Amino acid sequence: MARGSRLARRGYRAAMAGSDTPSLETLTDLCTPWCIHVAATLRIPHLIADGTDGVAELAEQAGCDPDVLHSVLGHLAAKGVLAEGPPGRFGLTDLGKQLLEASPFLDLDGIGGRMAHAWGTLLTYVRTGRPAYHEVFGAPFWEDLATHPEVAASFDALMGPAGHGAPDIDLPLAGGWEGVQTVVDVGGGTGALLAALLQAHPHLEGTLVDLPGTVARSAPTFAAAEVTDQATAVAQSFFDPLPAGADVYLLMKVLNDWPDDVTTAILRRCAEAVPPTGRILVVGGVAPDDAPHGLVIEMVLLGGRTDSLVRFRQRAAEAGLAVTATGRTGAGRFAVECRRAGAV
Repeated sequence: MARGSRLARRGYRAAMAGSDTPSLETLTDLCTPWCIHVAATLRIPHLIADGTDGVAELAEQAGCDPDVLHSVLGHLAAKGVLAEGPPGRFGLTDLGKQLLEASPFLDLDGIGGRMAHAWGTLLTYVRTGRPAYHEVFGAPFWEDLATHPEVAASFDALMGPAGHGAPDIDLPLAGGWEGVQTVVDVGGGTGALLAALLQAHPHLEGTLVDLPGTVARSAPTFAAAEVTDQATAVAQSFFDPLPAGADVYLLMKVLNDWPDDVTTAILRRCAEAVPPTGRILVVGGVAPDDAPHGLVIEMVLLGGRTDSLVRFRQRAAEAGLAVTATGRTGAGRFAVECRRAGAV
């Protein structure tokens, strides 16, 4: 019986090896992603693209050990990220060329390193339901960024077009944007989304609300979009009272960055600021009731949650709001529109 079981397992493994199903070894491989992060941090893809292909010269320019670097690059060649021609000389494959654009966000010295190391706290997060980012970096995520402005700048870049592509401005709003005069982008980073929205709707006036270090980087964004005259930047926390009286308050991928109690507090600030005729548009942090569960980095970094629509209706009510509509953005993201409770 035992011999038959072993033969069956061998047959199963052989069958799986010939299928498209990944092996457990592939799924648990930590070597490859760390080699990619290290190569990106050392800017090896850029050095190769600029014409340096020998491992000795690459190590000299990157300031690292040539033998160890050769091992790392050899592993990446075996995985198809690089191509090794004559021994010790490397080129970029089509896959490797993608690192030329992605490498700033894989850089272990920037936000890429914060996200990579944060996965090591997953066990604590699963056991407690609370993020354990501070166990690695000595402070919670936002406090860590506040004390490391260079990392905060790389985070802002990741959240902007360089990291997430062109802003998704096809936002579902009942009645459209023609009748809207003022919009407040709450937690809008360096203003990429707001700038694109103002550019698409020249009659709009917009206010960007985010922390001082972040909104300080918004001026070039507004200038490049030629919407400086339409935009105002307000440097503050969105836990403080928000600029009041706007037609629309936009929460684009903000609520999914926070745990339950904080999410309710943000919604409550919006409820305090929005007039009876105004609306709050939420994208991110809410999903249809039948949406599958998944794990994303915001959860590990911050303890962020995504509510089902049923749960969000309850949360909105706790904050003094009522859900009035749902829809999808142009990119397919689920969106929820709210008004102040009693104004519906």
